[in-house]
Amino acid sequence: MDILTSPSRVIPATQYRRERWRNGLGWTNEILRLPEQGDWQLRLSIAEIEQDAAFSAFPGVERELVLLRGEGLRLRFADGRCETLLPPYQRLRFAGEAEVTGELVDGVTQDFNLMWRRDALQAELLHRPLVGNMLFFTEPQVGWVIHLLAGQAAFEGDVLPPLATGDTAWLGAGARTRFALKGGGELLAIRVSPA
Repeated sequence: MDILTSPSRVIPATQYRRERWRNGLGWTNEILRLPEQGDWQLRLSIAEIEQDAAFSAFPGVERELVLLRGEGLRLRFADGRCETLLPPYQRLRFAGEAEVTGELVDGVTQDFNLMWRRDALQAELLHRPLVGNMLFFTEPQVGWVIHLLAGQAAFEGDVLPPLATGDTAWLGAGARTRFALKGGGELLAIRVSPA
């Protein structure tokens, strides 16, 4: 899949693109979109939720939210289901078509938002402590996203720039390659492959 072979790179938090939600009720800081032009198949962002608001609908898309900052976010679904994300880093996966309203538990939240087109890709999100060395292997059909929640990290051999808190690395698919990440902190790791 061509989009997964997008070149490996580090995206510093200072380079995330700030834009309005599709429905105009909030802000998002876009981290990564593949492909970069046209309709995306994979999108990562950090949403800033300042008030109770309906979420934008994304038909054909799977979503996973991770609470990054704030006291909590209650997700109220049209089918009556209600889920509350609490600190630290509680998460929930749901269909992009779902009618969802986000309600703040106590003040503003920031939420990591992973979205992928289910007919094109599959994504698996892992939350892990970073203590010493962690290995990631890219392959012809497998890319990785690393988002550093806290701490600092560097890739062995300086193959990519180091990561500070809030930065993200994209490790593009291609020939089997070993990436050794050294440091301390916490991260989200997302394995991305074709559907």
